[in-house]
Amino acid sequence: MSAEPGNPVAPRLPDGLDTPALVIDLDIVERNAARMAATAATHGIALRPHVKTHKLPAIARMQVEAGAVGITCQKLGEAEVMEAAGLRDILLSFPLVGEAKAERLAALAGKATLAVAGDSDAVARGLSATLARVGVEVGFLVECDTGFQRTGVQTPQAAADLAELVQSLPGLRFDGLMTYPTLAGTGPWLRAAIDEVRARGLDVAKVSAGGTPTFYSNHELPEVTEVRAGTYVYGDRACIANGSVPLDDCALRVRATVVSRPTSERGILDSGSKTLTNDPAEDGGGGHGLIIEYPEARLYALSEEHGHVDFAACPNRPEVGEVVTIVPNHACGCTNLHDEVAVHRGGRIVGLWPVAARGKLR
Repeated sequence: MSAEPGNPVAPRLPDGLDTPALVIDLDIVERNAARMAATAATHGIALRPHVKTHKLPAIARMQVEAGAVGITCQKLGEAEVMEAAGLRDILLSFPLVGEAKAERLAALAGKATLAVAGDSDAVARGLSATLARVGVEVGFLVECDTGFQRTGVQTPQAAADLAELVQSLPGLRFDGLMTYPTLAGTGPWLRAAIDEVRARGLDVAKVSAGGTPTFYSNHELPEVTEVRAGTYVYGDRACIANGSVPLDDCALRVRATVVSRPTSERGILDSGSKTLTNDPAEDGGGGHGLIIEYPEARLYALSEEHGHVDFAACPNRPEVGEVVTIVPNHACGCTNLHDEVAVHRGGRIVGLWPVAARGKLR
């Protein structure tokens, strides 16, 4: 896959939308979902997509219908929205701490097949007490830090220790291991952890890894049985840069209007930090998104409502009132900024969908 946008031509997008607007091409979404599921199946790996990218039950259902085994949610609020919409096989990949979350998890466990992840005795014991009292059971994946230095136990021995504890606690069932992302040392680390856990007499039924940037190499690690990829369904500028999703397969775009041309080289869009994310570019080009119609332009700064663009390198420059198309740096963060998305097929609007799990941060 080419990581370079080349000389992109704006796709057919809906006309007449008030801006700023988040638009989704459903044909591309379906194509991405089908391709990822087929690739996972070819390599014998289960696909459990991360819904934080889109936060839309309709797209989660598309992914499952395409072949995903279930979904991944980052927060309980997302899981509650998805379960209410009929998605019933859910992994919660963020550690749940506190009685309030344990109570909500227990309530959700009575309606869906759930698994959680954690890296400490405190998480495991806190969930166990509530789950056992309510009389429900959830799976538990021990999260492993295989080099990313975020959450996760620090050694294979610590993974086995926590696995033993989890298996002994009522309300929890040890299901396996989880890590993010897949790095150079991930395979040997996981192999050592699997061997240590099995030496304690426990089975490792699942090893879950992520995400989109490393999806196409995860099959090279025989330890990995499941992949949690999310951004692939939309694509973004980071995906273009790392080669996981080419520009033509980026389903999510932001439509913005040029509202000012203060100088011959500078323009202002009606899309600032409340529309686009502040995530840095990963392709070395800087800025806050790729403007399809003016690929040489640099969206160099964001105020709350203003997008500051340098058009100096562009042979042609827009007039006030022109609508442009932006591929954001990070689709997941962009999604969470919008109440609704305009979904279309070939430029024809087929719906305005509320972003049902938007803002579900608890």
